[in-house]
Amino acid sequence: MTGAEGRVGSDVQARCGKCGEAWHVVIALAEAHIAQVQCGECGARHRYRPVGGVTAGGNPRPKATRKNGTRAKRPGTAPAVEADLGRPARSFRPSDTYEVGERMVHPTFGEGVVQATRGTTKVEVLFPAGTKLLVQGYGDG
Repeated sequence: MTGAEGRVGSDVQARCGKCGEAWHVVIALAEAHIAQVQCGECGARHRYRPVGGVTAGGNPRPKATRKNGTRAKRPGTAPAVEADLGRPARSFRPSDTYEVGERMVHPTFGEGVVQATRGTTKVEVLFPAGTKLLVQGYGDG
């Protein structure tokens, strides 16, 4: 069975965030449509994600929106503050302090641009994976 209608306990082809396309077992229905599945490879439980992104009605899945109807920004969007390319990127250190527009290189998140400071102890940085709130001026280094 590959459609978006089924019975609890039946097999269905779906997309798993961990495994990609894989066979799943239907574990919950909502209004006769598949609502939740369990991956046959890794055992993860998640909402039904049809292969190809098509829902039960045959339409592509709608884009996620907030309650007020606006769309959330995706990671990797253009920064609100552009990088100061006149200065080299610095390696992130919790003991250092940073200025808006400054570039930094974080060991986990990669290269980012400081978007804002939150008081004297926090800095908001836009990385390719999204915005992160980091500590600054912490300890003696």
